[in-house]
Amino acid sequence: MKIIFRLLAYAKPYWKYLIIGMIAIIGLTACQLTTPMIVRELTDLIQNNTPDLGKKALQFALILAGIYAIQAVCTFLRSYITHFAAWHFVSDMRVRVYTHMQKLSLRYYHDKQTGQLMSRASNDVSLLELLIAHATPDLIVNVLILVGVAALLFSINVTLALLSLVTVPFLIVAITKFAKKVQPQFKTSQQKLAEFNATLHDNLSGIREIQVFNQHHQEEARVRNSSGAHVNQVLKALKLSAIYHPSIEFFNHMGTVLVIGFGGYLASLNRVPLPDIVAFILLLSMFYQPISTLGRINEDLQNAMAGASRVFEVLDTEPDVKEKPDAVTVGKLTGKIQLQNVSFQYIPGHDVLKDINLEINPGEMVAVVGPTGVGKTTLVSLLARFYDPNQGEILFDGMDVKDISLESLRDNISIVLQDVFLFNGTVAENISYGMKNATIEQIAEAAKIAHADEFIQEMENGYDTVIGERGIKLSGGQKQRLSIARAVLRNTPILILDEATASVDMETEKLIHEAIDRVIENRTTIVIAHRLSSIRKADKIVVLSEGGISEQGTHEELMREEGIYKKLCQIQFQQ
Repeated sequence: MKIIFRLLAYAKPYWKYLIIGMIAIIGLTACQLTTPMIVRELTDLIQNNTPDLGKKALQFALILAGIYAIQAVCTFLRSYITHFAAWHFVSDMRVRVYTHMQKLSLRYYHDKQTGQLMSRASNDVSLLELLIAHATPDLIVNVLILVGVAALLFSINVTLALLSLVTVPFLIVAITKFAKKVQPQFKTSQQKLAEFNATLHDNLSGIREIQVFNQHHQEEARVRNSSGAHVNQVLKALKLSAIYHPSIEFFNHMGTVLVIGFGGYLASLNRVPLPDIVAFILLLSMFYQPISTLGRINEDLQNAMAGASRVFEVLDTEPDVKEKPDAVTVGKLTGKIQLQNVSFQYIPGHDVLKDINLEINPGEMVAVVGPTGVGKTTLVSLLARFYDPNQGEILFDGMDVKDISLESLRDNISIVLQDVFLFNGTVAENISYGMKNATIEQIAEAAKIAHADEFIQEMENGYDTVIGERGIKLSGGQKQRLSIARAVLRNTPILILDEATASVDMETEKLIHEAIDRVIENRTTIVIAHRLSSIRKADKIVVLSEGGISEQGTHEELMREEGIYKKLCQIQFQQ
């Protein structure tokens, strides 16, 4: 019930539609309860050979026609209005889940597959439609019918009504046991579906590697096994349903058998009038039908609850990086950065960075070098506040980064990564991604600075060329130059270059370096580089080793020392 109430709270914008649906449900229930009573009256008139029987029968027929017309309208309203509310609610929840995912820090994504998260936002959320459009309205209408029919049954014959309730305890036990067993099965089923989606997403993302390494059969088997695991789990849940529903039907039929047998006996003794028997049997089918339907509703409800619990697992996840309620919105920073006794751990007890003390002045170019795995990328991730340090402080223009709003902080930082991510849109859209309302002239100027304009102009549609998912139509160097153009257009005071030339050829690297030289003017620039020839002009070179700063200084100063930097230079330049 806690989950249901929480979902209904989220659905508050659609309560007015649900209320209309409820009114339609009440009208539908009233129509369904009225019909057997009209048949009862008509049977009584026929049995007593009432005068003007034909006229009265016509009146009853017209009343029934009106009832059926109202019933049709109520059925439409109940179906369409509840579905209207349900699917809009599903859309809202998908956006809510996605919005919450955007707030979660990068640590959350370390052990998560994209396909798994997509399944939470898509498949699991879609199950909530069962609750709003099916389970809840069906539950209400069937409870109303059950109560209404029970009242009518007792008004007709108390003895037969009590007899019809004999099987109800068995039905309650069956429904309760089914609910306890089936929800874990449905939840596991959703997990298996998420795993299948994750496998499929990974394989489609890595289709080039699958083809070049001839892994078609192996990956086909992996997809088949994942799909089969989902099917097997679904069948486990359906097996319970296949046992459950016939059991419900059996108890329903036994109730009918008891009433018909005993009712026939009473009729033979003239203790129950024929019209009452007819009405009772008609109402009895209406009495047991809701009980059977409640079984199906219970299945839908458990399915929806399984999806809801997985959705709430995401929504209840707290981000590691939280913005203070009184965080300050800053304008354009000067670019002064200070790290004071900064330590960071991904896993408790294992320092990636330890006691980092570093000062970067406005407009300086600072290079961060060191062997693989010493925390270079982690260091710049802390500056963008993708993570918070476990100890120490990071200051921008003398302000603790935790006191600055995330949006205004990141408005001051541009990052060019080695693994450039481009969206499936046009060249212009990708360059202007970080700047709203950029003109085509501004986009073209940024591309010229990044040495990208020439190859863009050679494309079929120029800046309107669609570059495909992740920029699949572009070379590595072209992607890098588009990324640099994006950083140029943003015009932020702080620029971070993380291995921006690590995977390109020498000619492209030269073009990129020329572009970078233009970009870094009057900006605080932090460069992570393995190719040490590209950082000789840096105002300061910081050498990381085993999570700490082992050396720092200019190229000339570090070359005079017998340290790590000199050894790295000797290794590279000898090659």
